[in-house]
Amino acid sequence: MQLVYSKNGKPVETGDIVKLRDGRAVVEYITEPHKPASTGRVGIKYVENKWTMEYFPSVIGADWIGRTDR
Repeated sequence: MQLVYSKNGKPVETGDIVKLRDGRAVVEYITEPHKPASTGRVGIKYVENKWTMEYFPSVIGADWIGRTDR
């Protein structure tokens, strides 16, 4: 299973800079789904204000590929 950006299919990696509604952020960690109904999470840190947040992958425009639990 791999998390990829929906627009271009490239893998999401820690250290990637993503543009969100509230500003630019750095991907700090990726948590895989723990059950079929889960989407997993992506931890980010905003560049401008240093807030650390955890979001659904869709917030950064990403989807899981190769899931075998669904």
